[in-house]
Amino acid sequence: MASEHNPRRPQQWRGRERGGGGRGAAAAPPLRAAAEERPHSTPAPGEDWLVGPHAVEEALRAGRRPLQYLLLARERAPSPRQSALAALARERGVAVRLEPRAVLDRAAAGVPHQGVMARGEARAVVELEELMARAQAGRRWLVALDGIEDPHNLGAILRSAAAAGAEGAILLARRAAGLSAAVERIAAGALEYLPVARVANLAQALPRLQQAGFWVYGLDAAAPKSIWETDFQPALVLVIGAEHHGLHRLIRERCDALCSIPMQPGERGGVASLNASVAAGIAFFELVRQRAAKGGPDGNHATHH
Repeated sequence: MASEHNPRRPQQWRGRERGGGGRGAAAAPPLRAAAEERPHSTPAPGEDWLVGPHAVEEALRAGRRPLQYLLLARERAPSPRQSALAALARERGVAVRLEPRAVLDRAAAGVPHQGVMARGEARAVVELEELMARAQAGRRWLVALDGIEDPHNLGAILRSAAAAGAEGAILLARRAAGLSAAVERIAAGALEYLPVARVANLAQALPRLQQAGFWVYGLDAAAPKSIWETDFQPALVLVIGAEHHGLHRLIRERCDALCSIPMQPGERGGVASLNASVAAGIAFFELVRQRAAKGGPDGNHATHH
């Protein structure tokens, strides 16, 4: 006898694998509710969520972060993107749950989710020494953030850093934005590829980096030398200041060199400064340009979501 459907019961999207499809991959199977699934606890805000399709897809593809389950909004007709993500989750051995959209709204706590979330294990951070060793081995550079407080700025900076080939990021453990769901969403999956170290005191961490052979450059709007006039060394750390006050005095003093992005206000005046994430992105790709000109690692063509 068929079991009675319980509208409050979380559901799982399942389907049989089908052959065919483009690029030799199996087509996404149809989705249907599994009435026999046991009830789950209701997702709650504050848990470790990946929010939005970009962040979830990159986490599934990278396979570096354990995911407990994929959570999709129950729709009359699931979108092709939802079906594809459900198929990818099953391929990776990740359970798929179907819930009313209001449940996702509550769990996302105001972060736009587009009907897609994933419950992940707590994101691990690496030790600073490990990050230094990885950067030295790969001949790559690091970015350090001096108190970025806005989650959108932090996510955008981390995404640009990953796209520009950074080996990792150094964040403050306190008085700065953390790796929240909002940051994950803005970063659009970049944190699956960009290791993060957290330090209690950046002014104390920079000398350790210098002793290990890194040059430390600070991006400072008041610096007389521009990023285009600065000859960046291969092993380097680029420090980005906070949104309102830039680099702290002690951080500026710890830097080997300071550099700026000159503004071009024109005859009528104009904007005197850049958003922190925009400035960081410009500086990151100046590093890419210089490294390519010197025969260093070359970049791939950028893509946009």
